[in-house]
Amino acid sequence: QVQLVESGGGLVQAGGSLRLSCATSGSTLSTYTMGWFRQAPGKQRELVASIHSGGSAFYTDSVKGRFTISRDNAKNTVYLQMNTLEPEDTAIYYCAARRAGYRWSDRVDYWGQGTQVTVSS
Repeated sequence: QVQLVESGGGLVQAGGSLRLSCATSGSTLSTYTMGWFRQAPGKQRELVASIHSGGSAFYTDSVKGRFTISRDNAKNTVYLQMNTLEPEDTAIYYCAARRAGYRWSDRVDYWGQGTQVTVSS
């Protein structure tokens, strides 16, 4: 049974930083594309960043230059470093995994339970 467990969320003031972690267990996901999604109240879940098994990364425009996604396959962990946080970043952040060769809109194999990030102004 594959599990994704997020941690690192919390309350931070605008301009601050947080680092989210997503620990995977049950199977190695080193060949999977990993992603971080977020969902704010009343809004649809959106892809924030993703990273392929080889390390190439994608970021949504609103977080470029502020967020960095990385992965440590030896530790089965994916990270999201979030700097210069803004109140608009407030959301539940979810870790996700999918097999390579698909789009996130077509396939998500595993979801984490989510971690709350709240940015105060």
